[in-house]
Amino acid sequence: MKNFYKNKTILITWTTWFKWSWLAFWLNNLWANIIWYSLKPNTTPNNFEILKLDKKINHIYWDINDLNKLEETVKKYQPEIIFHLAAQPLVRDSYNNPVYTFQTNIMWTVNVLEIIKNNNCIKWAIMITTDKVYKNNEWIFPYRENDELGWHDPYSSSKAMCELAINSYNDSFLKEKWKKVVSVRAWNVIWWWDWSKDRLIPDIIRSIYDKKELSIRNPNSVRPWQYVLEALYWYLIMWKKIFDDDKYLGPYNFWPDISDNLKVINLVEESINILWEWNFNINKNPTNPHEAWLLLLDNTKAKTLLWWTPKYDVWETLKRTLNWYKTYYTWWDIEKLSLEEINNFKI
Repeated sequence: MKNFYKNKTILITWTTWFKWSWLAFWLNNLWANIIWYSLKPNTTPNNFEILKLDKKINHIYWDINDLNKLEETVKKYQPEIIFHLAAQPLVRDSYNNPVYTFQTNIMWTVNVLEIIKNNNCIKWAIMITTDKVYKNNEWIFPYRENDELGWHDPYSSSKAMCELAINSYNDSFLKEKWKKVVSVRAWNVIWWWDWSKDRLIPDIIRSIYDKKELSIRNPNSVRPWQYVLEALYWYLIMWKKIFDDDKYLGPYNFWPDISDNLKVINLVEESINILWEWNFNINKNPTNPHEAWLLLLDNTKAKTLLWWTPKYDVWETLKRTLNWYKTYYTWWDIEKLSLEEINNFKI
């Protein structure tokens, strides 16, 4: 993997949130040349600045809706690979602003696909969508990559439309140009240095350090929980596979094993055991917009073709995540610890 990414120029599109900061940090330490195209950091603190990525990589703070600026960036830096992650990523926000959600998620994706189509320097692209692209009947049967897409909240529907756009561009333009583009349907990942809103682990950490009660929207909803480096590792490995053989093209579910799907309240209770006890309030407000209580995805394709398998189960992931958060508040060398975590990660 180190040989494959060394000296390659890679464009990452996103807002500066924690998962993609880890991806940029990892690629930077594989000696790749990173171009970060994004809005400015939306939380304080944020992983992007903690890892000093603002000093290590080329970053352009701009709106990806500006196709001319994106085209200018690509022509200037000539990236070979794109990781497209830019989106409005929250279900609840999509109810509050559906027009922005549809415009952002669909047109940002179309803009990137148009850039891929029109620039010969770009050979590969990975388009990150979501586990919520499937028409979810909230049953116990896991969805496979060829199951029906579409769900009723604006966020999920917009991401399903992104999948249709990716398929359309692949079939209409990209395959004939020998460009390799895949979509990845990922899950909720957890790890340290996430301070995003409406995320359970950051909410737990904030409730402790701000000495406030924890409000839980959907305590009995079942959610997947997995270590962030699991997903990123396989995004990176996928490119080596695609480079070698076209049979690896197509969408993939990167989803934990069924045993790592837990109720929200179970995760909160285990967090209390790992850290310390505090008072929290369970919010069962019936006016909350609808969110699915159950969604399961089948990971057979990734396991069979990519030999993918999770390294940590949910309990080990949670313990490591919460213990590592403490390092931020004890002022350890965060950058050094982060690099050690990546170097020690082996499948």
